Amino acid sequence: MLYQTPVLTDDDKRVLGELDTMRDNLRYQIAEPHRWTGQLRRTLIAHAIQGSNSIEGYQVSLDDAAAAVAGDEPVETSPQTWEVITGYRDALTYVQQLARSREFTWQHMLVNALHFMMLRHDLAKWPGRFRPGDIHIDEAHTGRRVYTGPDADDVPSLISELIEWLTDGEPETPLLVRASMAHLNLVKIHPWRDGNGRMSRCLHTLVLARDGVLAPEFSSIEEWLGVGRNTYAYYDALGEAGGRHWQPDNDTSKWIRFCLSAHHQQAQLVRQRIDQAAHLWELLDTWSRRNGLPERVVSALHLAATGGRVRRTLYQRDENLTDDQATRDLRALVRAGMIDQHGETRGRFYLASPALRDLAAPALRPKEIIDPYRQ
Repeated sequence: MLYQTPVLTDDDKRVLGELDTMRDNLRYQIAEPHRWTGQLRRTLIAHAIQGSNSIEGYQVSLDDAAAAVAGDEPVETSPQTWEVITGYRDALTYVQQLARSREFTWQHMLVNALHFMMLRHDLAKWPGRFRPGDIHIDEAHTGRRVYTGPDADDVPSLISELIEWLTDGEPETPLLVRASMAHLNLVKIHPWRDGNGRMSRCLHTLVLARDGVLAPEFSSIEEWLGVGRNTYAYYDALGEAGGRHWQPDNDTSKWIRFCLSAHHQQAQLVRQRIDQAAHLWELLDTWSRRNGLPERVVSALHLAATGGRVRRTLYQRDENLTDDQATRDLRALVRAGMIDQHGETRGRFYLASPALRDLAAPALRPKEIIDPYRQ
């Protein structure tokens, strides 16, 4: 028996209705071709990688997470952590591909394959294989045992039940609720020696991706879950819904409320980033025209203005330029006082200058993110 989907409250239904509207609006906004869409997608994926791994104690800067997405090397991240980050990147890339797969089926080997991608760097953790024995979760700062997973002998049958449910169980249940329940059940089964939290968040994203309404990077709540106090609230919600051992009779209503609130707040943030990207691109395009620079430099300015490190190789790939073209463009932006050079030779990168930050400020003013259950 799995943890069961709760009866939705009127508030839950209201929030779901608002989310449906927000998701439809986002779909229409990103369906239209824009020069800034590629950067936004990369940034959202980088935030998801950063957020989900930070929950497990693997810290990576947003710049290095974005480098992982782009296939570049890190500036600050240790080799050991980089293995973790690139493994998670590969799993999310596979999820993006599965979103459009016509021959897709839910099966044991699918979840084990995703797990292998995440943990292939450490064979001692049995990547792609279910755990052979008991598993416990202890609180880091107190040593108190907070969860004991089901017996290892029960794991295959519980995963089979979850796979069957994902295939055709409760088809009338709203998508966001189904994804949240898949997340809860997998993390409570805790089928692997390590990586159970990351896998459960990845499964949540995959369930959403298969719907096809929005690309995974626009649907995921991994970024939101990895931000400060949200992480503690996430652990509390999992603990309250799941109990201290496998208790599928527990009430899961607060877990659903927590996840719907997370989805709503992340959707507000994504909508804000889309609006900011469009406004910022317009400002920078106007500046480049006035200063006689080619339109393509706007992508480098946009990345720098949003806090990113501009590397020649990344700019060159984004705009399909030669080495010389990319180098000339970046030097021109330095001469114009819009970006500042840091580092030398292969480690060289560019950051926004004070002048660029001032120009971009009107487009990047943040708006308050509101908990939909506290309106």
